[in-house]
Amino acid sequence: MPTLSTFDFALAGWVLLLAYFIRGISGFGSGLVAVPLLALFLPLTFVVPFMLVMDFTASAVLGHSNRQQVDWAELKPLIPGSIVGVIAGATLLLKLDQSALLTALGLFVLAFALRSLLYLHGEAPISKLWAWPASLAGGTVSALFGTGGPPYVIYLSHRIRDKGVFRATTSLLFLMEGGLRGAVFIATGLLLQKELVLAYLGGLPILALGLWLGSKVHLGLSNAQMTRLIGALLLLSGGSLLWKAWI
Repeated sequence: MPTLSTFDFALAGWVLLLAYFIRGISGFGSGLVAVPLLALFLPLTFVVPFMLVMDFTASAVLGHSNRQQVDWAELKPLIPGSIVGVIAGATLLLKLDQSALLTALGLFVLAFALRSLLYLHGEAPISKLWAWPASLAGGTVSALFGTGGPPYVIYLSHRIRDKGVFRATTSLLFLMEGGLRGAVFIATGLLLQKELVLAYLGGLPILALGLWLGSKVHLGLSNAQMTRLIGALLLLSGGSLLWKAWI
């Protein structure tokens, strides 16, 4: 872990507040916002496990408060592929070069940002056969970058139309997947970092504030407005990450 300045700590706090404000609005997106920005001054091998425990907490809060709206029929087909993907992603996180990881993450985030800004969202439901590739990609990307939301979100957004049901289902999915990632990260040693405990305790009040503020805004935004807001933020964070990887 590098030594952080007071400015770095303050910046990390604002990044977390923004990330969980977005999570409170949409039910996803905290990792997509926070990981690229935190990776500008922290190693991915710390940022990814840190965001795992933070997101697991957020998923537990949102999943508990909205559990009656969960669509179990859409959730169950995603579990097998997620298991395989998480194991593969954790292995790659330990073996790949950090510069290559940052470049891949930056391009991945930019691609999702452009999709969100252009609101490329078809109306026709897609086949459940897409559950396997979506969950495999989601599990792999989540273990690698802590940002596995897009593959799951793209798939479920073409299966679930009600935004309340969508938020509840994605929150429970991320809670279940986070528990799996936690077990894998403990086995690989990624969660056995003493700095994680202090960072987690310091981040909890910020997480709670961000979720509360986002939940207040959630009801007042249309799906298109919410998606484009997230896209704008991701465009900024993805570009900054590529800048860090290439300088």
